[in-house]
Amino acid sequence: LPGLIVGVILRYGTPSTSGHDKLFSCSQEDRPFTTLLVNVSGKFFEYTLKGEISPGKIHNVEQNDMLRKVTFDPEVFFNILLPPIIFHAGYSLKKRHFFRNLGSILAYAFLGTAVSCFIIGNLMYGVVKLMKLVGQLSDKFYYTDCLLFGAIISATDPVTVLAIFNELHADVDLYALLFGESVLNDAVAIVLSSSIVAYQPTGENTHAFDAAAFFKSVGVFLGIFSGSFMMGAVTGVVTALLNVTKFTKLHCFPLLETALFFLMSWSTFLLAEACGFTGVVAVLFCGITQAHYTYNNLSVESRSRTKQARMSFTFYTLFEVLHFLAENFIFSYMGLALFTFQKHIFSPVFIIGSFIAIFLGRAAHIYPLSFLLNLGRRHKISWNFQHMMMFSGLRGAMAFALAIRDTATYSHQMMFSTTLLIVFFTVWIVGGGTTPMLSWLNIRVGVDPDQDPPPTNDSFQVLQGVNSERRNRTKQESAWLFRLWYSFDHNYLKPILTHSGPPLTTTLPSWCGLVARCLTSPQVY
Repeated sequence: LPGLIVGVILRYGTPSTSGHDKLFSCSQEDRPFTTLLVNVSGKFFEYTLKGEISPGKIHNVEQNDMLRKVTFDPEVFFNILLPPIIFHAGYSLKKRHFFRNLGSILAYAFLGTAVSCFIIGNLMYGVVKLMKLVGQLSDKFYYTDCLLFGAIISATDPVTVLAIFNELHADVDLYALLFGESVLNDAVAIVLSSSIVAYQPTGENTHAFDAAAFFKSVGVFLGIFSGSFMMGAVTGVVTALLNVTKFTKLHCFPLLETALFFLMSWSTFLLAEACGFTGVVAVLFCGITQAHYTYNNLSVESRSRTKQARMSFTFYTLFEVLHFLAENFIFSYMGLALFTFQKHIFSPVFIIGSFIAIFLGRAAHIYPLSFLLNLGRRHKISWNFQHMMMFSGLRGAMAFALAIRDTATYSHQMMFSTTLLIVFFTVWIVGGGTTPMLSWLNIRVGVDPDQDPPPTNDSFQVLQGVNSERRNRTKQESAWLFRLWYSFDHNYLKPILTHSGPPLTTTLPSWCGLVARCLTSPQVY
């Protein structure tokens, strides 16, 4: 039935955009057409554009066709491969350590990524001017292209470092800072790149600075991010309500419950993209909301399918497998693209300038922000943590996916080729040096993530308490932003959306007794 409904909408509900009746001369056109309808002796044949063939390879049609077969549509990365990676990041988030450092994570992810983007963009604009001066620039490379490159390459993906941290059980707060920053940083980089693309000044020079266009781009950034956040959170809440209500009885059908959980999560991405928002941001916050609310309502079987259970053997769940396959496929395809992409432009000056700009952008991202954050933090971010965060700014799947999404122009082709080299270098060299760096910086390893560290004078010292006081201790340790809504969430949202928390009859006023009894599930009592 859903397939029939969608088919009817696509067949009869979408307007026709056919341009087959247009007569044109190939010599008069300055751009290729994606589809051609050719009249051959009264018979009409439809031809689809496969791509541009360079004059030097005009006779190697078979080789070009083979290379095109192993070249994926860039939208495949965004619509199929990225959603399980991002959702797993949000769904597997360790809430306690994340919220303990929420303020710092938000500062690194939002303000830090913006600072890094503009520093890299402006430094690369100077490099482009230098290339033009020495005659190594053969086509146009605008300031907005440099800013776009800054947004693309600011997307960190320390997957190798975090895997080593997880294996060695490194300090949980350092792990939370790096993991939280990388998760939100990817979302910010995507929306930031979309805002830069939307920057369109009025007048003859469409690449000059225009205050109106700048503020419009800022509005686009805020609108897209907030809209995506709301869509992801609402979808997670709806899924939680479907599982908590006594009318659905989904817990009696674990397979259906797991399938609905999976489809609702994926549909968040598609719905956000269809509405003009960013699916990655939506699916990230959907995963966080699902882990906070929906997971508590799932049956035992569905919990074991969606999140790793504590068993005597290793248990890989649905989302772990999808995340593992998607991420490994993207990294494998990076190696393939280095040799099969037919429009590589490697410029030594641009590549060297990019590495210098990334280093300076990361330094301006970490150290000044850490200094400002330490002014208001009770438990300071130590220098060895800052050095490790500086070292761990790897580039990975997200930067590659953003760069490959548009390779139509000379500047974007150069940016894509440089991004590939940066990803390979940071993953191999920086990722391989993680363990020696941990030892050199004397960062604690072998830490149980579910237990508190012993009291020390080092950074991130936590309050002491017994297990029964863990919830109150978590609230006290968390950032002030989280503490503002903690009581509201525990007293009102948890009883409505889950089978936990105090009954609403004890938290709502007495005159709301009827509503409280209707909204509180029997399991809460």
